[in-house]
Amino acid sequence: MEATALEQRLRDHPDDVAAWRAYADALHEQGDSRGKLIEWEQRACVAGSVARKQLTSEIQQLSEQHQDSWDAELPSEVTVEARRHGFATKVAVEWSDEAPELIAEALRGRFVTALRIKTGDDPEGEEWGNEEEHWDENGPLMPPPIEAVGLASLDLGRLVALDLSYFRIGDPGAEALAAATGSGRIETLDLRYCAIGDSGVAALTASPHFASVRRLHLQCNAVTAEGVRSLRGFPNLTELDLRYNHIGEDGVDALLAAPFIGSLKRLLLYRDDVSEAGVQKLASAPQLPTTLRSYWRCV
Repeated sequence: MEATALEQRLRDHPDDVAAWRAYADALHEQGDSRGKLIEWEQRACVAGSVARKQLTSEIQQLSEQHQDSWDAELPSEVTVEARRHGFATKVAVEWSDEAPELIAEALRGRFVTALRIKTGDDPEGEEWGNEEEHWDENGPLMPPPIEAVGLASLDLGRLVALDLSYFRIGDPGAEALAAATGSGRIETLDLRYCAIGDSGVAALTASPHFASVRRLHLQCNAVTAEGVRSLRGFPNLTELDLRYNHIGEDGVDALLAAPFIGSLKRLLLYRDDVSEAGVQKLASAPQLPTTLRSYWRCV
């Protein structure tokens, strides 16, 4: 198989050990030290404790020697957050007017399939350490949205994971994101503290680019029962985080009517998010998987 075909195979099936072995042979022929890295890391997975220790040391030395040159394939403004066999698989870019161009270049990396877009003011969300301090009777007290209409220019076609946590795009940003191009491969979508509201959720669920989402994080987004009703546009969900969204009893009704409800493996909500009546409905809902129903019986 040609190297380019192998790369496509590995983007689609990153755990294919045989394909990585074949790719290592191709890298050896090119004089790329990552061929040796793949070989050693695969051997370390099956080696005994003594051999594994020696291989781990050699792997670390090889990576330290070559990592800078491997990362030089990406723009200098891009941060690598995850790697496999020396290749970047997840990158982070700080949002700016130049960000769409940087992202386009970064996503040309051979195995980059996960992207985090962050802001310079609060990249880790430290200011939200205690969420309860950021609520009043009208909902979450969040700063104004950051201008992010440039999200519409992104090509999401290679991505399987997109992380915009703590990037306050608001509903205009969500609408711009929904208008981006792509092939609908994204399985993990992290929108914690993005202030997208019900209209933002509706825009994303109407976009074919997010039809494959399985893990959705919407913590603290001013989502109400109306937004929960829109979630039917994510039929493949197995993990849903709706914490710090006051969806109430009506939101619970909408959630229990969603097509994905029986497939959920993880549901993150607080008692105050759903009301006492909502807790009772979750605790007795036959359509909710047994483990989740049991949890709500103990809340």
